[in-house]
Amino acid sequence: MKMKKLDCDKLIKFKFTVLFTCFLAAFTVGCATTASKPNNVNDVCDIFRENPRWYKAAKNSVQKWGGNIQLPMAIIYQESTFRRKAKPQRKKILGFIPGKRPSNAYGYAQALRSTWGEYEKAIGRSKRRDNFSDAFDFVQWYIHQSHLRNGVSKWDYDGHYLNYHEGQGGYSRGTHLKKQWLLNTAARVDRRATRFSSQLSSCKAELDSMKTGWF
Repeated sequence: MKMKKLDCDKLIKFKFTVLFTCFLAAFTVGCATTASKPNNVNDVCDIFRENPRWYKAAKNSVQKWGGNIQLPMAIIYQESTFRRKAKPQRKKILGFIPGKRPSNAYGYAQALRSTWGEYEKAIGRSKRRDNFSDAFDFVQWYIHQSHLRNGVSKWDYDGHYLNYHEGQGGYSRGTHLKKQWLLNTAARVDRRATRFSSQLSSCKAELDSMKTGWF
């Protein structure tokens, strides 16, 4: 009887170990999925289907700062194509030797360290540039500041990208007006935000019904 009891205890421990290992593996895969670049960055519905927690974070940010989801998503696409640890390309010395990076921009939103510090000071919390929820909220916060300072409508997609790229002071001085390449980029952001808006209208009910927890 004692031997059978020991065998039973071993079996229970073995089953528990297997179940825990499976759960840990599933958790790790889930974390890797939300941390990696989405499979289809051209469809905002697919992005949020793959990362339901991103959609929840985006909705919470909109509730906090106003505005919409499509504009920050279009800006993040332009800045990093949703790569978590994106950095500016290094300058080339003699055309082929990697040199310094042009700035300390980093993460989904390619936020500068100084501007990110202003954001952290404004909300009173420490945040991470390589965390999507934090990066999305940063962009939404910046859009809100541009609206307050320069009176740009939160549905003026290209206007807000110009603020984002040049800074609110630069935009108010018109530094973007002599940069045709930047105006062209802002126009692309405008088209993408418009496309994302149309896509969201077709899947919003589905996204709102998605569960984001593990259980």
